[in-house]
Order: sequence, then C-alpha cells, then structure tokens
Amino acid sequence: MFRGHDAPQARNPDAMADKAVPHFHNQDGVPVIQVGSKEFMCIGALPPFDHPHVFLDMGADHEIICQYCSTLYRYNSGLKAGTAEPASSVWDDRARLAAE
Repeated sequence: MFRGHDAPQARNPDAMADKAVPHFHNQDGVPVIQVGSKEFMCIGALPPFDHPHVFLDMGADHEIICQYCSTLYRYNSGLKAGTAEPASSVWDDRARLAAE
C-alpha cells in the first residue's frame, strides 16, 4: 500500500517530467551562471554526460558551488524564476524529448 506522499511517483515513474524545480547545466563551461532561483537542480553537462542531478539551495546566500562539477551559481534578482544567464544553461528535457 502506498503512503500518501509516495503514491504519485510510485504509480507514475514520469511524474517528475513536469518539474517545478528548475534544472541548470554548464555545458558551455562558463565561470559563473546567474540564476533567477535560489533553489534548483544542477545536472553538470547535458545528457548523456550529466552528473547526478543534485538539489542546490542558496538559502540566505547569493551564490553556491555545485559539489559535483564546481559550477558557481549566482542569484540575480533581476532574472525571472527558472531562467539563467547565459540562457543556454537552462535544461528542459521536454524540448529534447520532442525532438526525438
């Protein structure tokens, strides 16, 4: 029997496909990625060369370094949530899936 919080994921393995948490990558190898969210996932490089997708939370800070790929993420309040500068650092797996 599923517990309440486990049920959607257990029944639908693709439940995370429409993720609320933005995902960013550093495929271009830039020294700093400015982001409009303080909570997000870092995937490192683009699949299939990504690292484990790790949740990063800046809390009260304005920057954080990913422990896997050492990318420096800096919060920019002028950016909309889920966006980044460079914009190419935003990962949207739905666009990739649509192209396949």
